Amino acid sequence: MRERMTMLLIRNATLPDGRTGVDLLARDGAFEAVAPNLPQPEGAQVLDAQGWLVSPPFVDAHFHMDATLSYGLPRVNASGTLLEGIALWGELKPQLTQEAIVERALRYCDWAVAKGLLAIRSHVDVCDERLLAVEALLHVKRQVAPYLDLQLVAFPQDGVLRSPGALDNLIRALDLGVDVVGGIPHFERTMGEGARSVRLLCELAAERGLRVDMHCDETDDPLSRHVETLAFETQRLGLQGRVTGSHLTSMHSMDNYYVSKLIPLMAEARLSVVANPLINITLQGRHDSYPRRRGMTRVPELMAAGLTVAFGHDCVMDPWYGLGSGDMLEVAAMGLHVGQLTSTTQMRGCFDAVTTNAARVVGLERYGLEPGCRADCVLLQARSPVEAIRLRAQRLAVVRAGRVIAHAPPATAQLALAGRPPQVDFTSGH
Repeated sequence: MRERMTMLLIRNATLPDGRTGVDLLARDGAFEAVAPNLPQPEGAQVLDAQGWLVSPPFVDAHFHMDATLSYGLPRVNASGTLLEGIALWGELKPQLTQEAIVERALRYCDWAVAKGLLAIRSHVDVCDERLLAVEALLHVKRQVAPYLDLQLVAFPQDGVLRSPGALDNLIRALDLGVDVVGGIPHFERTMGEGARSVRLLCELAAERGLRVDMHCDETDDPLSRHVETLAFETQRLGLQGRVTGSHLTSMHSMDNYYVSKLIPLMAEARLSVVANPLINITLQGRHDSYPRRRGMTRVPELMAAGLTVAFGHDCVMDPWYGLGSGDMLEVAAMGLHVGQLTSTTQMRGCFDAVTTNAARVVGLERYGLEPGCRADCVLLQARSPVEAIRLRAQRLAVVRAGRVIAHAPPATAQLALAGRPPQVDFTSGH
């Protein structure tokens, strides 16, 4: 006997493109129609959006789920630097168990779903002969698949050439089912070795038909220029549109003339870029006195050049960062402020950096609010994408494949003031 079709009709939504009074009908996990005043099919569940914003779900294009929620183990990062964080992770690795990694990762995925974050690209450290974290996150990926897309990057945290056995481990991780080839060229012992690692890893990805996502030039050193090599190898190997440079914080400190050459090279190679505003602003500039560099890459210039730029959360409560909750609107807000992205178009671009652009970076299929797309969306207590960022808007409902999987009451405050309204919700009212 055929199973009964599942249907969800979302009424009276505002969409990110500004359309209002729109209905969205989901049938059997996909959007079937998006238009005003849709007829209600018999048996359809109805969700009244009440004019609030319905957006595609949030996407985190750069995260480290193997380390998440491990803050304070084995101790706290006293200096707050990237290098102490790496050292701390090295101390923690021998103490890790698969069970602990799985438990923390699943707990974080619960947070993510509650925040409307339904797709995450997570780097997973392969510089451990046991591949403990790899096997743990592959298990998590299978377990959360019904409600969250988890894409894994084989990441040689200690350097694919610098760390003994790292290349073999990385290949083993890919053989086990890890999706993307990662790297960290600026952590190799020399600039030359860094460039060699980029070439080697891009060749490996080309042979296997995989995407590439490299931690690239995550440093304040303006002479760390491995993204130039990444752009070259992308073009040489025909990997255009499949390669991402993550962090790129050295671009913050580079000579402007060199950047005027570099960005067009990156655009020719169709590189994607992921900035991680919360973590870049926290870890970079630690050797400065004043003025202290922000550290985040040149997001306005990269966006203006037509590159796909996304934002990642990177870390939540781990050896590098003691805060975070899986809220991609917090990430977008920090990117907006640090990058001084304050024009209307730029602010809207920050919303895209945690939705549509991030989805493009990770290669999500059937993503969006059009007929035929998977019926994934989030109902936000805001009237526009910019207002959603301003308010870190409440996630009133989170929908996966046409089914509400999380919900929360509206965020309001009660007032007891003579002559004033009894309740406020902090929206602009427009």
